Amino acid sequence: MKLPVYLYGHPVLRNVSEDITPEYEGLKELIENMYETMYASDGVGLAAPQIGRNDRIIVIDASPLEESFPELAGKKLTLINPRLEVLDGEAVTRGEGCLSLPGLSENVKRVEHVRLHWLDEDFKEHEEEFDGFFARIIQHEYDHLEGKVYIDHISPIRKQLIRAKLNNIVAGKIRCDYPVRYAPRRK
Repeated sequence: MKLPVYLYGHPVLRNVSEDITPEYEGLKELIENMYETMYASDGVGLAAPQIGRNDRIIVIDASPLEESFPELAGKKLTLINPRLEVLDGEAVTRGEGCLSLPGLSENVKRVEHVRLHWLDEDFKEHEEEFDGFFARIIQHEYDHLEGKVYIDHISPIRKQLIRAKLNNIVAGKIRCDYPVRYAPRRK
């Protein structure tokens, strides 16, 4: 089932997410729905806060980007309770977009070498290092679990330049090709 993507301005995107346990009710179905939502929205990653849940769950399938980044072929992960460690390396600036910020893309500087600890959908432990664009995708989605969005990494001047677009998202003055949930109206 396709779920609505929560858009910039919704408070759920600014909360720090909580770990889940193996007793989490409906986890397999939720993960399936997250993948379906991500694919229907033409995304390569989706974190639970983006569907209104402050749970530490991320789904990633970077294979749609393999034409531009061949190393992303077959890169698909379900991450439960991930813990991220950004490793040393040169920061690289690349464009990023987000399903929760439709119509926007900004250059973000990130170190593209990370170590990730996580559980899979069967709660089996994993640890692996990732680099390049896949490490960027992981960091982007991980930020959602920490109550951050990618524009938190851009300069204040640049953020001011896109303020009108951000206000339009918050006000619901945008159109999306996928189901969305806008921020609650302020009274």
